[in-house]
Amino acid sequence: LPMPALTEENRRELTKVARGEAENIRVAIRNIRREANSELKEYRTEKEITEDEERRGNEMIQRLTDQRIAEVDKVLEVKEADLLEI
Repeated sequence: LPMPALTEENRRELTKVARGEAENIRVAIRNIRREANSELKEYRTEKEITEDEERRGNEMIQRLTDQRIAEVDKVLEVKEADLLEI
């Protein structure tokens, strides 16, 4: 099935869609971080973990969040380059 070549305008529109999806993924990652931090805070309130454990947990969650967001940014960068390549 022959496919017509993408026009510059179509490529830019697809890039916008990709950016929007990447932002949705970033928001989802941040929501997961927020939920995990809330759980840690709840455990701390209930004295199930110490303050140091809560802090270490928050730091670990932040590192994982940063890594995943960096992965999303890298994939987006590659996808944008692919879409804009003529």
